[in-house]
Amino acid sequence: MDPNRTFAEISLPLFQPASDEAMVSPVPEGKAPSYLADHRARLRDRFMLGGAAAMPDYELLELVLFRAIPRQDVKPLARRLIEAFGDFNRVLTAPATRLEQIDGVGPAVVTELKIVEAAAQRMARARIMHRPVLSGWDALLDYCHTTMAHREIEQFRVLYLDRKNVLIADEEQARGTVDHVPVYPREIIRRALELNASALILVHNHPSGDPTPSESDITMTARIAQAADSMGITIHDHLIIGKSRELSFRSQRLL
Repeated sequence: MDPNRTFAEISLPLFQPASDEAMVSPVPEGKAPSYLADHRARLRDRFMLGGAAAMPDYELLELVLFRAIPRQDVKPLARRLIEAFGDFNRVLTAPATRLEQIDGVGPAVVTELKIVEAAAQRMARARIMHRPVLSGWDALLDYCHTTMAHREIEQFRVLYLDRKNVLIADEEQARGTVDHVPVYPREIIRRALELNASALILVHNHPSGDPTPSESDITMTARIAQAADSMGITIHDHLIIGKSRELSFRSQRLL
């Protein structure tokens, strides 16, 4: 099959069983080629037997694309997406406008990818919400990386904790550009008072992948810490999330 061929997308109900795929088909007589059905069955079997660890990124992506494009070979599209964005995670977190620039990607594909992204974020978030954060630091880092590591613009989040360091709110405070995000200390402290929060953890990402703090990062953190201290609120840490690692202001003695 021509790898540049445009895919015909067909949206399916979210919980439609895989066996119902044949009911929606652009090919004559409602049947997909047997080699395609066999390939999909083999991939699904491998996934169920060995899990995601047994599959390269493009094959895992194929499994996601099966629902959006039920009667076409999606391997060429999966490979194009991996080539364009780098890996499975970056495909899922890529902006819809960028995804749609890839030949074969339309609303159905974007929807499926964003459903998987949302599910991953919600599962990671469930591991930290309403739980003591300081005793579950690894889960917190996992959530921050899942949510922010592959973003193409800077995002600033504030985690609000109660007196027992239980996470009571996780809120996006601002979004910016590829190398800057506007942050307003007064708004952060105002929200902390509304929530009756006793402590904060600041988190933002560096789309460049390098979590090294800039001078403006350091200055901004100092301003927030000063405002928080005046209201009796503790800043436990400021985390900068890079592509594969994070930096802790507390560990680097910057806070």
